[in-house]
Amino acid sequence: MPPRIIPADVTVQRLGRHVSVKDVAARSGVSFQTTSKVLNGGGSVSEVTRARILQAATDLGYVPNLQARSLVMQKTQTVGVITSDFRDHDLSRLIGGAEQEARRQGYGVMIASIEPEGSLTEYALPAMMERRVDGILLAAPQMEEDLALEHVLDRALPVVSLHHVPGGGVATVGSDHELTGALATRHLVERGHRVIATVTGTRGRRVTQSRLRGYRRVLEDADLPVDADLVEEGMWLIDGAVLATHRLLDRRPGITAIFAQNDVMAIGVLSALRGMGKRVPEDCSVVGCDDIDMAAYTIPPLTTVHIPFYETGAEAMRLLLSMAAGGAAPPRGVLLPVHLIVRGSTAAA
Repeated sequence: MPPRIIPADVTVQRLGRHVSVKDVAARSGVSFQTTSKVLNGGGSVSEVTRARILQAATDLGYVPNLQARSLVMQKTQTVGVITSDFRDHDLSRLIGGAEQEARRQGYGVMIASIEPEGSLTEYALPAMMERRVDGILLAAPQMEEDLALEHVLDRALPVVSLHHVPGGGVATVGSDHELTGALATRHLVERGHRVIATVTGTRGRRVTQSRLRGYRRVLEDADLPVDADLVEEGMWLIDGAVLATHRLLDRRPGITAIFAQNDVMAIGVLSALRGMGKRVPEDCSVVGCDDIDMAAYTIPPLTTVHIPFYETGAEAMRLLLSMAAGGAAPPRGVLLPVHLIVRGSTAAA
């Protein structure tokens, strides 16, 4: 069999070892020092030389050695994200925004999850620190009451959180949840409703208490009764909200509007009302919160408060990377705006 002739302009993939900076320098005919600077994003060279080096790197399939680069730069170009339940749709949007912003700025992301009842300090946080990440984004609600957290955080390591951290001292990014509760309740009051109930998330969560404060404040401002019989816990779940709705209407049959603290529970409220033979919004108006994708497709379409989950994740990552580059943390939490979206599930009383 005659030997196979490979044209000079066709790249042959080398197997068995990584392509090095020296290989790229030899291929481009440029010194090792200049090639190294260009491949690391620097170097004062002509555009022709830069293009020749980058073309050689592409032809050879060069992949940067991040471990070697991190030893030189004392940075890993990697940030950690510690989260809880990946099945949480809102959380996935937060993480998506954070990861894409990190990638845009040339950083890799290492993700660790913890159990619903787990502690950050048991595994996830030490694992991130051992791998020398350049910063950590915390996105696990259960850390709100993890008192051990403030004692194990390395204060020299940039940390940004999407939730409150005991002891303070950690930059936070989120939304004004008291305003969220107020927007939903005010919308119902302005439509003439006077007996307004709310289905809350888990009572121990700060977001639950903040949205409940907004609900109560608007009722007080409107001289409407703030009645404990109009508040029922739904645990952030559809079936929890179904049960909560039945309990509310059993106690107070005159309820004409319900604010559910997230859209998932609002779907449970809609289901319960339909099962009880009540029309929405003719017999009872319903407002949710979060503006998940399916909120526009419920029957009727759900009035809700839009929470900018993707943008919150991206903003938190921008802040983290700014701090990793030497920037200062903001003096107080960063709050992104929320707004009401009116659809077909609310009407005048």
